[in-house]
Amino acid sequence: LCQAYGIPISAHTAPAIHVHPCCAAPGTRHLEWFHDHVRIEAMLFEGAPRPVNGALRPDSSRPGLGLELKGSEAARFAI
Repeated sequence: LCQAYGIPISAHTAPAIHVHPCCAAPGTRHLEWFHDHVRIEAMLFEGAPRPVNGALRPDSSRPGLGLELKGSEAARFAI
């Protein structure tokens, strides 16, 4: 819809799961980078993307979203 109306896309929160669709979607303007989300992603997931020169890119060597749960880290938050 954004492309049809010439409106840029802005992704909000969770950079690790939005980097892939943002790279695929024409007209993506930016991806918000909240440090609290990034900290949690890095703490709980192996393969969370890191910016290089201000840009995020998916890791094509990893399957799917490129994320793998760090079970031992996540276990301490289990209810």
